[in-house]
Amino acid sequence: QVQLVESGGGSAQAGGSLRLSCAAYGYTYHWHCMGWFRQAPGKEREGVATIDSNASTSYADSVKGRFTISRDNAKNTLFLQMNSLKPEDTAMYYCAGGCTYCGGGYCGGTKYWGQGTQVTVSS
Repeated sequence: QVQLVESGGGSAQAGGSLRLSCAAYGYTYHWHCMGWFRQAPGKEREGVATIDSNASTSYADSVKGRFTISRDNAKNTLFLQMNSLKPEDTAMYYCAGGCTYCGGGYCGGTKYWGQGTQVTVSS
């Protein structure tokens, strides 16, 4: 059974930084793509960043140059470093795994989701 467990959310001031982690448990070594989504209150879930098995990354335009996605294959952990945070980054952030394709920050065909971690940015 696959499980994704996020951590690292919290509160930050605008301009600050946070780092999210997603630990993957179970058989995940065949996954081509993983990523992060976020969902703000009253809005649809949107793709934020993706990384594939070749370590190629993609980002939504809204976070390019501020967020960095990375993975530690030895520890089966996905990260999202968020810098220069803005109040509009406030959302619940979800780890996504087992995606069949990825690009433009979007992890398509997601099979597995984490429980989410809240990020709140104040001005």
